[in-house]
Amino acid sequence: MKLLEGKVAIVTGASRGIGKGIAEVFAAQGAHVAFTYSASVEAANALETELKALGINAKGYQSNAASFDEAQKLVEDVLKDFGGVDVLVNNAGITKDNLLMRMGEEDFDKVIEVNLKSVFNMTKAVQRTMLKQRKGSIINMSSVVGVKGNAGQTNYAASKAGIIGFSKSVALELGSRNIRSNVIAPGFIETEMTAKLDEEIVKGWRAGIPLKRGGSAEDVANACVFLASDLSAYITGQTLNVDGGMLT
Repeated sequence: MKLLEGKVAIVTGASRGIGKGIAEVFAAQGAHVAFTYSASVEAANALETELKALGINAKGYQSNAASFDEAQKLVEDVLKDFGGVDVLVNNAGITKDNLLMRMGEEDFDKVIEVNLKSVFNMTKAVQRTMLKQRKGSIINMSSVVGVKGNAGQTNYAASKAGIIGFSKSVALELGSRNIRSNVIAPGFIETEMTAKLDEEIVKGWRAGIPLKRGGSAEDVANACVFLASDLSAYITGQTLNVDGGMLT
């Protein structure tokens, strides 16, 4: 029996990196996957084909989760195409790193809008359906930076810490309707983005992690499967650090 057999999941920002890993592992576990992407049409089409080959229903939607109206429209379209929503993974995110003294207002606002407001937008959009069903799992992607902060990332840390407070509040509001809201805080995850970094810097980061390696998108995806599945039926309002022991 696959852990997500027959469940419908929305995964935002899934054309690459962690989001793509989540979509792939969800599909392998039997979930039907609706995913969003912002610009990479080719990558999205390739992912859709790959997921469908696993025998589930999959569809990519070009949608900006930072827009309230687009989030509402997306969920309407998913309900039409898939007939329901059981799991929402809010994964879309960006960085615009700089020291506070050099950070412009626009770079602060943009990161808050894409990383934090998108979580509000998407959660509002699925809430009515999940309330009607009296079930649902919402998984929000934070970061170890949201838990402990990081120099040069005040905007990103604020957005990711905000996600934790938002998720705990949603857990309290919706728990009586059997809707769960949890957070995953990834540590140093090796993706296409980190592959561009200097190898010596990456080696230094790995050395500082108790498990002595960076995480993979699959490591994060497996934690998402647990929180999306009925195995975590009594878990809500929690933050799960997937960080190889970084915050220990």
